[in-house]
Amino acid sequence: MSYKKLWIALVLVMAVSFAVLGGVGVKVLNSAPPIPAQVVTTNGRVLFTGTEIQNGQNVWQSIGGQEVGTIWGHGSYVAPDWTADWLHRESTYIMDRWAAATGAANYAALSVERQAALRARLRETMRTNTWDAATGRITIDPVRAEAFDALERHYADIFANGRNDYAIPRGALSDPAKAREMSAFFWWTAWAASTNRPGTDVTYTQNWPHEPLIGNQPTPGAIVWTGVSLFMLLAGVGGMVWYFGSQPRTIEQELLPSNDSLLGLHPTASQRATVKFFFVVAALWVVQVALGAIAAHYGVEGSGFYGIPLDRWLPYSVARTWHLQLGLFWIATSWLATGLFMAPAISGVEPKGQRLGVNALFGALLIVVVGSLAGEWMSIEHKLGNLWFWFGTQGYEYVDLGRFWQILLFIGLVFWLWLMWRALKPALARRDQSHPLLLMFLLSSIAIPLFYAAGLMYGQRSNLVTAEYWRWWVVHLWVEGFFEVFATVVIAFLLTRLKLLAVPTATRAVLFSTVVFLSGGIIGTFHHLYFAGTPNPVLGLGAVFSALEVVPLVLIGFEAWENIRLARAREQHIWLAAYKWPIYFFVAVAFWNFVGAGLFGFMINPPVALYYMQGLNTTPVHGHTALFGVYGMLGLGLMLFCLRALRPGKAWKNAPLAVAFWAINGGLALMVALSLLPIGLMQTWASVQYGTWYARSAEFLHSGYMNDLRWMRMIGDSVFAAGALVLAWFVLGLVTGHSYDERGYVEEGAWEVRAQVHRD
Repeated sequence: MSYKKLWIALVLVMAVSFAVLGGVGVKVLNSAPPIPAQVVTTNGRVLFTGTEIQNGQNVWQSIGGQEVGTIWGHGSYVAPDWTADWLHRESTYIMDRWAAATGAANYAALSVERQAALRARLRETMRTNTWDAATGRITIDPVRAEAFDALERHYADIFANGRNDYAIPRGALSDPAKAREMSAFFWWTAWAASTNRPGTDVTYTQNWPHEPLIGNQPTPGAIVWTGVSLFMLLAGVGGMVWYFGSQPRTIEQELLPSNDSLLGLHPTASQRATVKFFFVVAALWVVQVALGAIAAHYGVEGSGFYGIPLDRWLPYSVARTWHLQLGLFWIATSWLATGLFMAPAISGVEPKGQRLGVNALFGALLIVVVGSLAGEWMSIEHKLGNLWFWFGTQGYEYVDLGRFWQILLFIGLVFWLWLMWRALKPALARRDQSHPLLLMFLLSSIAIPLFYAAGLMYGQRSNLVTAEYWRWWVVHLWVEGFFEVFATVVIAFLLTRLKLLAVPTATRAVLFSTVVFLSGGIIGTFHHLYFAGTPNPVLGLGAVFSALEVVPLVLIGFEAWENIRLARAREQHIWLAAYKWPIYFFVAVAFWNFVGAGLFGFMINPPVALYYMQGLNTTPVHGHTALFGVYGMLGLGLMLFCLRALRPGKAWKNAPLAVAFWAINGGLALMVALSLLPIGLMQTWASVQYGTWYARSAEFLHSGYMNDLRWMRMIGDSVFAAGALVLAWFVLGLVTGHSYDERGYVEEGAWEVRAQVHRD
């Protein structure tokens, strides 16, 4: 079968998409909000310098960065968004000072007419761009310098003495000089969010955050591109349905095989060596779930865990950093181990020394995981000095690990790619009907270290816009993009090796789905950058192409039902019963792909929606249901598939898997439905009505009904955690033996499981 058209389409999509992503990226980096040499007042006072702003950015990064509140809406959700909070506090301070100058007690005491006049004056003061490129200076009114002095004291007190409502412990930052520098950085982010880009009436951050006092409202571009994105979504869905409807309906005559033909009776030494990867996956996942529960509880209690002063040893910023990093570690480990497991099965050849290479990679993985987690704790606890960036935390969400550990991880990924290549090389040389699918396997494997390297493209002193641009290459393209392509190919190979799917059918499906997914996915990266100091083209491109990302998900139900049919085929093909629960995890992937990535993703992606929702709990709704619901479930399914294939003749006890599967999925659904989604929607209402600052304020988030909703999360978290523990216990039982059903047996040479069908 010829796949020429699909290969041409894939090459064109990749070439055009990366040309756009790179070309617009150059514009993004060149038009970032400038860091001035000095900020001075009209009466000659030098308030602070650009060096202090950059130092302040580094101070913020070293104590957790985006794991302590948000900047421009990116980060964690217990503490405020420092940009929105600073902007509102500065605005109210200035208007109170102006009101006092007229004899009034404060701004609130003025008449409606006089308030309107002060708001107009404030808009003119805040939105006028006084950046002078020739001198490198920003010139401000003296009253803004007074506001800076007052707010510097306010934020220094928060970080020195702690704030329970923000889950910031006492001593988070005690050095007055560093506190002043961090305040200078906060001021700069608020200046970029309130000052018009030269030649426009729109701020550097596209008028984000919503702040009625200075006229920060959705831009005309945000409104228009939201409409266009909705149109593109409907057009794309219609086109996809039309395409599938036009395809001929063919019924494959080939029956399912009568026995399990995945790998043969004797797994290789390197395949057996991957088992320990999966045990680490289970262990890291349990720890990550525990840290997630702790981080969520900090949103209620602030400084402890049911009365235990846990923040003395494990501050919120550390707990959340570890929670995110462990999530990436265990999911990536599962997928990488699956690749190492599958490569010899695909080629039928075990390269010399492959087992040694797999073991060496495992040791390197442990060093990176333990070293990076320890470094993050030490950095936030001020124990690394000036080495925080290299061995501690970079302070950017999802790429928190220090640069040294980041480089080691990249080297490990390159080493993994080499192990994959040497195992796949004999199969590539055969050029049989599996060759196109095998080539996709290799290309997706190459993309994994390649796109992780994007995280090395910014430095310790880089402009925040530069760091955000490259960070999203890692989060969106590496985690959400090419890892997904890799996983799609791996699943296709698993099903073809089981002879449940014909190779030509699998190849065509993989190529087609990759073309469709990447058509929107690559340029869709821009939807993360709407309000991160980027120019207008980002808004339009991100809106249109992020809408197209959703298009293939509307037909994801077909994939789910195909997997369900496979799982239910056990009555006719008894050996397939052994793969029921791994296949059910793939069904869950399809479900959460539609709900988490599709529905909840598109809920926040259109520019106007995200304008009001950025930095609110609607984002973790999407994050939990898409990151864990899709990629986590996929990691668990792949783990179970590989563990099942290692000892296909040993029957499993299915009851623990059933409990784990339904508890994990049910707990995730309850977590979202009872807590995260209601909180996010109520925050959105507050954001629309009063402003972003209020939606993130302690006054709103710690009101009675909001605290009740936070406590409600405990229900879903508990069910989810129970499922995680049961699954981990089951995986452990594959070593101790308690997870095997000794009443099941296998007919030698046939791999045909003849027991426990009635118990499924």
